[in-house]
Amino acid sequence: MRIPMVDLATQYRELKPQLEPALLAALEATQFILGPNVQAFEAEAAAYLGVKHAISCANGTDALHLALRALGLGPGDEVITTPFTFIATAEAIAYVGAKTVFVDIDPRSFNLDVEQVARAIGPRTKALLPVHLFGQPANMAPLQALAQQHGLHLIEDCAQSFGARVAGRMTGSIGDVSAFSFFPSKNLGCYGDGGMVTTQSDALAETLRMLRNHGSKVRYYHDIIGYNSRLDELQAVVLRAKLPRIDHYNQQRRRVAQRYQAGLAGLPLQTPFEDGIGQHVYHQYTLLCERRDALQQALSAAQIASAIYYPVPLHQQKVFAAEAAGQSFPVTESVARCCLSLPIYPELSDAAIDEVCAVIRQALA
Repeated sequence: MRIPMVDLATQYRELKPQLEPALLAALEATQFILGPNVQAFEAEAAAYLGVKHAISCANGTDALHLALRALGLGPGDEVITTPFTFIATAEAIAYVGAKTVFVDIDPRSFNLDVEQVARAIGPRTKALLPVHLFGQPANMAPLQALAQQHGLHLIEDCAQSFGARVAGRMTGSIGDVSAFSFFPSKNLGCYGDGGMVTTQSDALAETLRMLRNHGSKVRYYHDIIGYNSRLDELQAVVLRAKLPRIDHYNQQRRRVAQRYQAGLAGLPLQTPFEDGIGQHVYHQYTLLCERRDALQQALSAAQIASAIYYPVPLHQQKVFAAEAAGQSFPVTESVARCCLSLPIYPELSDAAIDEVCAVIRQALA
């Protein structure tokens, strides 16, 4: 594609003068597992997010899994979350043996509908798991109130929202525990897989550090059954190089989004919504259009990338057929039928944005 969904090569060339010497230094030091760059990145990320503890791990899915394990969730427990998200959110719930309870989404933000969350809380509910989808923060204040009222854990899925703020606080600093992904295409991405869990709790942090490292606090002494889920040193080097730039990256994503908003105004489609409570960081720029498939074909013909996140909601996935049998979530299903994500990355030029808009305007004429 002439205009790709993401352009990691251009970003790498900008980082190269700083990044390559740092990677070589890490190779020379040969401390590849839980080395000094991992420890430094955890401290720097915690300071940036305003949390007491940031515990890195192998990937974003593990981050969710470790968070649920650290909270002690398991068989017989229910966790309320969204059916309109990547499967990792619900996978992690299944990993610990708990039951996923889906509720529908808000038609503008695509995040959990708080009123439906309130109605779904039952005697087995133990946690709420909102997702800050596409970089749009969930409306956390009423979810916090529900969690406090019912004695529930609040877990943030921040895989797509690094650097986003809601009511002045960073996503990842609000829940009891929060999970991040550093998949390469994320707002803050490494050059492989990587993840992180954040918390203000000393006790949870201690458990999380054991869980990611075979249940061990002292080498070869194992207190609990854990996992091998550690961020490696070279990925930490990449993340340390990018972290000081994350606000700039997110500002540039917002620039791209604002130009799309202007260029697509007046067309028969729904552009992304900002509620004014949280600051959207546009991991994806996702619009809704009844003529989605024709629109995607027109973009492809012009060699412009696009993507559908997500074509099949989780409650309609084969893997959840038994658990979600008979359930219907009309807003989620409508959004899945009409959603289309356009190219967005910090380096996307105004000329490229204008070309995307021109193709869309012509397709919908």
